[in-house]
Amino acid sequence: MSFIFHEFLYRPLVNGLVLLYDSIAFKDLGVAILLLTVVIRFILYPLFKKSLRHQMVMQRIQPHVKKIQVDHKENKEKQAQALLALYREHRINPFSSFFLLLIQIPVLIALYKVFLNGLSSDTFRDLYSFVAAPGDINHISLGLINLSEPDTIIVGLAVIAQYFQAKWSMAQQSSTGKGDPAQDMAARMGRQMVIIGPLITLLFLMRLPSAVGIYWLTTSVFSIIQQKIITKSFAKDHGSISGKSETTRSDDGAK
Repeated sequence: MSFIFHEFLYRPLVNGLVLLYDSIAFKDLGVAILLLTVVIRFILYPLFKKSLRHQMVMQRIQPHVKKIQVDHKENKEKQAQALLALYREHRINPFSSFFLLLIQIPVLIALYKVFLNGLSSDTFRDLYSFVAAPGDINHISLGLINLSEPDTIIVGLAVIAQYFQAKWSMAQQSSTGKGDPAQDMAARMGRQMVIIGPLITLLFLMRLPSAVGIYWLTTSVFSIIQQKIITKSFAKDHGSISGKSETTRSDDGAK
């Protein structure tokens, strides 16, 4: 497993970082880290989009899930059939978010490892034959930030970005499922994460090289932008989803 992780995730990312550093980032490692993070976020965008849209649909249909659970609480078989019918109607798989997350996590861990290790003579052993070692690496980004040491400004910006990302996610949860106990609990957890998430970010990054902080900051900012784009696109389909919900309610009423 470690061989697969190294050869198919870590090593390609190291080579990508070196290529960006040498060709596009003007020998600025901080810019190369930012660009590589953005490239990977674009590559993972279809998975991120599918996962987020799935979560929003699940939030929208949560009242119907709860009603089915109440209506068929004495008959688990009918409950399961009704839930499967509801999921088919909205074309979702209740387990897909978990699998989509599992796919993304190894890539993000590999990215984190690349930026934590940085570029050094040891790292250059993983370069492909057609990728030239860049020689001396300048760890001072933009003439200001020492990427090999923690940086207060980068940590502060990452904490702020994490706060707004959690705030935005909480706002999306609050807009659906009001009055439903499961959604109310999720909203309470979301409010706690608005504080806990930035605090964890602060404690985590204050001792790590600012190269990791740039990665963290870029990921948070890019996630906010992606969430807004996907949410706006999802809102255009709100009428069709509402129509399905009305159909479900009518069917339940007829019973």
